[in-house]
Amino acid sequence: MTAPRHPAHPDHPDHSDLLALARQAATHAGTLLRDGRPADLAVAATKSSPIDVVTEMDIAAEKLITDTISAVRPDDGFLGEEGASAEGTSGIRWVIDPLDGTVNYLYGLPTWSVSIAAEHHGETVVGVVAIPMRGELFHAVRGEGAHATGAWTGERRLTCRPSPPLDQALVSTGFNYVAEVRAHQAEVAARLIPLLRDIRRGGSAAVDLCDLAAGRLDGYYERGLNPWDVAAGDLIAREAGAHTGGRPGEPPSPALTVAATPGVFQPLQTLLDDFGAWHD
Repeated sequence: MTAPRHPAHPDHPDHSDLLALARQAATHAGTLLRDGRPADLAVAATKSSPIDVVTEMDIAAEKLITDTISAVRPDDGFLGEEGASAEGTSGIRWVIDPLDGTVNYLYGLPTWSVSIAAEHHGETVVGVVAIPMRGELFHAVRGEGAHATGAWTGERRLTCRPSPPLDQALVSTGFNYVAEVRAHQAEVAARLIPLLRDIRRGGSAAVDLCDLAAGRLDGYYERGLNPWDVAAGDLIAREAGAHTGGRPGEPPSPALTVAATPGVFQPLQTLLDDFGAWHD
């Protein structure tokens, strides 16, 4: 006779339940953003009204996510890009970016995502990134590997690609909206390009980290990221075998986030530190 399943202890939540809830919320928010985007949004991309529309969609997606989670787990906390903030009493906090890649979304480019991570007493235990225009859903549970569904058949376990020499590494990055910061980032990229195979600029940190996990990139770095930008993607990349960090000996932070295959990580991180890619 099969023993009945007992509810998870509050201090030891069932990660599979958290994952299922995150997947549900990310999928629904992605559908809202994809289907709710006005077809002519890109035509007026230089006017103020499209920005307002994108902001409204962003806020609506975050509310859908928090409502979906709170309906099941009312005692959890939240940290969201669009202002969702609650301490909670359960030890679980959800870190949410309802629309990562806002400019891509505005212009009708496909590289935008919904990112949801669950932290247990400050440690990320579940990460989900939905990329609706690709039809892909990436997810990871701490210690259980990273997986994805997409155009291929079934669920695929993710493994980052074998590490090439640094001069054969394809590395992605991002640029800040502040002109002064962006100019400095361009200087760093200009010094780095001759030492790599090439640099890509995707426009969504969460997507870049998932592409690293899927073997589509060898590395990724960026300055100025917030916790909601990387919480889910960082776990997915690490569970696929990548290394992540900030400046040497430090975790990822707004000063610098670096993620790469094991053989690329250290030399890339060292170069970025030498080139002053970080900020105080």
